[in-house]
Amino acid sequence: MIIGTVKEVKNNEFRVGLTPSSVKEYIHHGHSVLVEKNAGVNSGFSDADYVLAGAKIVAKAKDVWDQSEMIVKVKEPLESEFGYLREGLLLYTYLHLAANEALTYALIQSKTQSIAYETIELEDGSLPCLKPMSEVAGRLGAIEGAKYLEKPFGGSGVLISGVPGVDQAKATIIGAGVVGENALKMLVGLGAKVTILDINLKKLTYLDDIYGNRIQTLYSSSDNIERSIKDSDLVIGAVLLPGAKAPKLIKRAYYKDMRPGSVIVDVAIDQGGSTEVSKATYHDNPTYVVDGIIHYSVANMPGAVPRTSTIALNNATLKYGLMIADLGLYAAMNNSIPLRKGVNIYDGQCSCQGVCEAFDLPLLEL
Repeated sequence: MIIGTVKEVKNNEFRVGLTPSSVKEYIHHGHSVLVEKNAGVNSGFSDADYVLAGAKIVAKAKDVWDQSEMIVKVKEPLESEFGYLREGLLLYTYLHLAANEALTYALIQSKTQSIAYETIELEDGSLPCLKPMSEVAGRLGAIEGAKYLEKPFGGSGVLISGVPGVDQAKATIIGAGVVGENALKMLVGLGAKVTILDINLKKLTYLDDIYGNRIQTLYSSSDNIERSIKDSDLVIGAVLLPGAKAPKLIKRAYYKDMRPGSVIVDVAIDQGGSTEVSKATYHDNPTYVVDGIIHYSVANMPGAVPRTSTIALNNATLKYGLMIADLGLYAAMNNSIPLRKGVNIYDGQCSCQGVCEAFDLPLLEL
């Protein structure tokens, strides 16, 4: 199979779909790889690195799209890339379709076979290709939240850790999945007073056993969310419903009782966001203010640390990419239930329940 990867065109997205190491694996399996010129430079990989791994460097993105049988990306195609979509093309990337109607219909109409990293799901419910970026986003969420509490960034002027004789910041994390757990790890390390909420009591018990009285665990009811947010300097929205839109658990009505300059980091923004005023932002203008509350809602947070993120992502996605390339999509998804769950659009039909529900589309059972 001819595999291609292109330079990401999303604003301030510096990751790349394939590392030279991954290229070498595809070559070892008998495939050929096309890489757009300078596609990996921002992640620290030169064209020479790709050539050494066995790839062919192609000057234009269009030529990579046209000549490849499978495109491996990081982020979803933007409108400027819709023209490259075509029947039979395999697209292997993050898609987040439930929050993107235009792309959903572009993929359906073009009959592009679309495999989403974020909905590949193991038997235990874990999401192996989303996990590494959730780990990065959770840790970055804590760091960025602490930064935007600083006065020069418009924050309330609270130091996340406090100092002897002065309270540390109060932080609330909504959702104790991979994002929430990694945000918790960072915030506890930074010395914040942290409350974490989830509906999974088993997970809350686990976190309580690990952190003890250094954290507060609460069941994620609307009452507990409201009370926690009103008392917080920093709120991290970390709820994920695989393949579906994020629930709007953070209500605007709560803001009036928060300290002006408090920060909400909306890590769920890829799936539509967790606040009633959610809108995606970019690294060059990452925040907006509503009712005196700073909202940080960059939809590609891990793109800020592309070297780490690209390598971590490839560690997770390579296995399934090789499976598709070696067997073809039909055989691969029949051999792997987790991969089958990753197929969002197949032969011009929606095959992901969360996406179908978002746009009232019939569900194709694979």
